[in-house]
Amino acid sequence: MNRATSVVVLVLLAGLGIGATYFAQHTGAPLISAQQRLIDSRNLLDLLAPDSYDNQPLDQPLALEDIRLANSMLLGGYLATKAGQPRAVLLRSQTLGYEGSIELLIAIGANGKLLGVKTLKQSETPALGGKIADWPNAWLQAFTGKSRTDPADTGWALKKDQGQFDQIAGATITSRAVISAVHDALRYFDEHPQALIGSSTHE
Repeated sequence: MNRATSVVVLVLLAGLGIGATYFAQHTGAPLISAQQRLIDSRNLLDLLAPDSYDNQPLDQPLALEDIRLANSMLLGGYLATKAGQPRAVLLRSQTLGYEGSIELLIAIGANGKLLGVKTLKQSETPALGGKIADWPNAWLQAFTGKSRTDPADTGWALKKDQGQFDQIAGATITSRAVISAVHDALRYFDEHPQALIGSSTHE
């Protein structure tokens, strides 16, 4: 085989390799996207009871992006509905902990009560503040059923700060950050029901 023929063969093989790679990526992309969406869906929707909504909340994002609140920032959110009626909002909130940012998912029912709180991302100290990443999480479950007015604003603090909540052992800063972020989200919901659930009042 002469040199020119070898070059042609190499070019053809390279072309076939590139074509095969492109074909695999192109045909596999929808499957990968669907699998990632399923993972995201499970991760984001497990705060909601399966029978509490009948839409695809991830297909109904709320018009929220980088909204600065008193102690945190809203990064986005989703609306859950049933029979066309709003049932809950899922708010993605970011706050600053001891080691870095903490991203939370905060589920609030259409009546303004907390359905649950979950940690999506965090970089806190393992075995201390990092415990907020555990799921299910007993400390975060203490917020379920609370609202903007239950407890009153002064109650949204650690017991050591004359509030109503215990702290994660050895993680005062992390605990304060999460409590403040949850309170921020409830306050935002209470002040913007029209934008979030299309109603000027809670159910």
